[in-house]
Amino acid sequence: MPYFDSQIYYERVGNGEPLILLNGIMMSAGSWAYHVDKLKEHFDVITFDFKDQGRSSRMTKDYDIMERSIDLLNLMDHLKIKKAHIVGVSYGAHVAEHFAVFHPERVDKLIISNAVDKVDNYLRELGRSWEMAAATGNPELLFRLSFPAIYSRTFYNSNGEWIEERIKNASKNTDKEWLNGFIRLSRSGSYFDLSEEIKKIKAPTLLICADEDMITPKDTMEEMAKKICNSSFVKMQKTGHAAFYEKADLWCDNVEEFLA
Repeated sequence: MPYFDSQIYYERVGNGEPLILLNGIMMSAGSWAYHVDKLKEHFDVITFDFKDQGRSSRMTKDYDIMERSIDLLNLMDHLKIKKAHIVGVSYGAHVAEHFAVFHPERVDKLIISNAVDKVDNYLRELGRSWEMAAATGNPELLFRLSFPAIYSRTFYNSNGEWIEERIKNASKNTDKEWLNGFIRLSRSGSYFDLSEEIKKIKAPTLLICADEDMITPKDTMEEMAKKICNSSFVKMQKTGHAAFYEKADLWCDNVEEFLA
């Protein structure tokens, strides 16, 4: 099990140009297993857990999401990767945005999936409600509150049994340490705001949105695309915030097509 600086767990597999996948807030490196299996044929794929996620170390106090882009920079230095394609989903996409703004020389192409360039009052309050649920120590409460926002109505209505089983399994395997880490991660992005700085991104950029995403709406992402001078925009149909998971094959096709 490879670790960087004894704190950050990472995995690396495949051949080709370096491609780094950045986790959403409830994810871990293992969440990308299906995607990595598809992408490793053409790319050197790196996944890792942010601090307070998965197998990486747990923090003891609050921090800012911007610190996670420093972790990415240090990991690239450790792996001797001068430049990479950076792909982020949700929380990971916010880290990717910051990285592309402040470390442009390290980004080949950028993919921002289901993200915003500023956390508004609505999204901040949604995050607070999840943090409060996590603080009760009851993981099932957190998942039952968050899943209807994360997954689309279309997916929910077509996969009811799968959703129920996932909630039950996740609840059984989630402990207090994970919940506390989730709270710190959520707080770290509460006041994320790159609404002006995002205009500085120069790397070729693909923005992937979903038509049923209530967390990071398609209209918001379309406005983001207008701010980035060298950008493309894809809207996935009948899917939600977890578009990369609901329609994994299509999501990977969009990634591969853009990077090609």
